Amino acid sequence: MLFNLKKFIGGIMMPLPALLLLMALALLLLWFTRWQKSGKVILSLSWLFLLLFSLQPVADRLLRPIESTYATYRGHDPVNYIVVLGGGYTFNPDWAPSSNLIGNSLPRVTEGVRQYLAHPGAKMVFTGARGANTLSNAETAARVAESLGVPRRDIVVLDRPVDTEQEAAQVAKLIGRQPFLLVTSANHLPRAMRFFEAQGLRPIPAPANQLAITSPLNIWDRVLPSAMFLSHSERAWYETLGSLWQRLKGDSVKVK
Repeated sequence: MLFNLKKFIGGIMMPLPALLLLMALALLLLWFTRWQKSGKVILSLSWLFLLLFSLQPVADRLLRPIESTYATYRGHDPVNYIVVLGGGYTFNPDWAPSSNLIGNSLPRVTEGVRQYLAHPGAKMVFTGARGANTLSNAETAARVAESLGVPRRDIVVLDRPVDTEQEAAQVAKLIGRQPFLLVTSANHLPRAMRFFEAQGLRPIPAPANQLAITSPLNIWDRVLPSAMFLSHSERAWYETLGSLWQRLKGDSVKVK
């Protein structure tokens, strides 16, 4: 119940829902009250921020500092485990396996498989509980890895954790203090590293799913608003809120 409430409140605080709610408030003020000036100001500012958050220069400027914390891992130090954190997913047995991994999940799994191929003998660990689907997040990702050639004997499924803090606790029971590769989205990795290190673990950061674009773009990609770049702003805001909450919790994330 608390987890669902946290997700619901966090979802409302994302740029698109929050700005749409402000626009709705502004329309109510304009149509049904005498507070015309307040309604106009709220509507204008909401529209402006929605526009700005949808533009590539703004969105990627917000996201880039978070994603640049850790560079792409290209090392070959021996490790026994490669941990791939769960993300968005659904499960439809009639789809291609990879189609069941939504948004950030597929890049995490493919980067995990790349690291698996570079580290012969390692085990792949997938995390993530079952939501509204018949299959857990971890098992869905494991089946995608298996479809890409990873033997089932080299796959470990941890399907109890519902968030990153619980993922760190479950991995600690499995791996202990030995070094391992931690694969998750580049924007999620700084917060994930803090959770795992708070458990006394020794994660090696291996970012995936970098989104903030630094290479040249066509002018229309830079000046036209886009749902894709709005999602980049959303990721930056989501991780900022998550980091603030993590710091507010303080000692509660540390090993007892």
